[in-house]
Amino acid sequence: MAVSSTLSNLPEQTVSEISGAIKRNVEETFSYVRVRGELGRVSRPASGHVYLDLKDDRAVLSGVIWKGVAARIGVQLEQGLEVVASGKITTFPGQSKYQIVIDAIEPAGAGALLAQLEERRKRLAAEGLFDQARKQLLPEMPRIIGVVTSPTGAVIRDILHRLRDRFPVHVLVWPCRVQGEGAAEEIAAGIRGFNAMAFADPIPRPDVLIVGRGGGSLEDLWAFNEEIVVRAAADSDIPLISAVGHETDTTLIDFASDRRAPTPTAAAEMAVPVRTELISTIGDRQARLLRALIRLTGDRRREFIAAARGLPRLEDLLALPRQRLDVSRSGLLNGMRRQISDRRQHLALLQSRMPRLRDLAVLPRRRLDELSRRFERSRGQDVRDRRAALDRAVTRLKPILVSQRVGAGRRTLAHASQAAVRAQAARVSRARARLDQSGKLLAALGYSATLSRGYALARDADGNLIRSTDAARKAGEFGLSFADGQVDVRVTDKGGGTSQTGAGSAPARTAQPEKKASGTAGQVRRQEDKAGGGQGSLF
Repeated sequence: MAVSSTLSNLPEQTVSEISGAIKRNVEETFSYVRVRGELGRVSRPASGHVYLDLKDDRAVLSGVIWKGVAARIGVQLEQGLEVVASGKITTFPGQSKYQIVIDAIEPAGAGALLAQLEERRKRLAAEGLFDQARKQLLPEMPRIIGVVTSPTGAVIRDILHRLRDRFPVHVLVWPCRVQGEGAAEEIAAGIRGFNAMAFADPIPRPDVLIVGRGGGSLEDLWAFNEEIVVRAAADSDIPLISAVGHETDTTLIDFASDRRAPTPTAAAEMAVPVRTELISTIGDRQARLLRALIRLTGDRRREFIAAARGLPRLEDLLALPRQRLDVSRSGLLNGMRRQISDRRQHLALLQSRMPRLRDLAVLPRRRLDELSRRFERSRGQDVRDRRAALDRAVTRLKPILVSQRVGAGRRTLAHASQAAVRAQAARVSRARARLDQSGKLLAALGYSATLSRGYALARDADGNLIRSTDAARKAGEFGLSFADGQVDVRVTDKGGGTSQTGAGSAPARTAQPEKKASGTAGQVRRQEDKAGGGQGSLF
């Protein structure tokens, strides 16, 4: 009963009051603590805060890093990492939990950092970032060197001093922090910035990059172990030399770079050659080249002289071709003479076999005369037959036709007469066409066309052709027929020339009377005789 009365005398408190009292007591007792433990669960929600668990072999402590603090922490929080967290202990009344609000966190000693470094190295190596196939060759004589380092440190002064002594070149410096918060991002930005430059930019693009800083502890060099810096070095298109720390210091950028230098000064020596050594090498090679050219020229001169001694003389080389040329020229001339003689004999034989023009024109002339006579006879007989038939038809029709059919008969007669005239005209036209064709054939085969081209025909007083100068001298006087008429000529003494005696002084031939041609053929022949170009005189 006493216990019951005692409990009933305690004042009643709400859950919130109890939770608030506990929260105040805890925060007053543990206002600021440093806790060492291993990271368990690490959660990063979209809010930007970080929720984690710190644990050891017997207990677990929840922790939270607010968004603003999480952005400043330079440690990559991973499960299994041993860290030292600084902050205050507080409670979370909503779940009756206590937790530590972390203001700072750092790895717990070098052993943990080395373990984290080894794990990261293995993971990046598995991705192929450290493969030798990715390594680039350094240019032998770069014109511009880019340096990513602190502008106030001793590294840049050592590099410039060494470059000035060995091989002065242009140097571009990308200023950045080399340790502390944000250093890794600035180093990666410097590497990527140099690679983003174009050759046509006002600031030229470097031919080689040097990323370096002086020596320090593992924590001081940790920025060069960050994944962002390693990936930027591996992705660099410009050959990159890492010069971080001293010879015993090793960072992950050393594995991703194209060359590793133990010190920044050694990096400058790797980037450029020694100018004096280069000048000496060039002079030595120039001397060796000159000696080689002199020796080669001497060898070639001796070989040329030896080869010239073995060559035959030019006269000996040309003697045989000249002899062959003379023989060939002599044979060519004899062959040409024989060929010309054979061609002349063949031409004379062909000329003797050719028929005379008078013999060729006899048959066409006879055929033309016969055709003319047939045409005249057929035309007259046909007209007479048609007229007689017409008269008979009229005679038969007169007693039969009546007065009302006289008009129709006359029209029929007129049509018949017109048809007869058209038929007769067509027949005459065909006959005339045949006659014209025969005339054209006669003109083509006659000698008048030949005379119109400038030739002349010589005949003696009997009308025989004169074919040679001996026959002309023998005849004494003869006639020359041209296309437009005839001229009588007389042969002078000794066969030296001719003299014209005038037309009509001594007829060249006796004109033979021709039979009077009837019809169209007779008219054609008479017109040709009047013009002086007909074919009658030929026959």
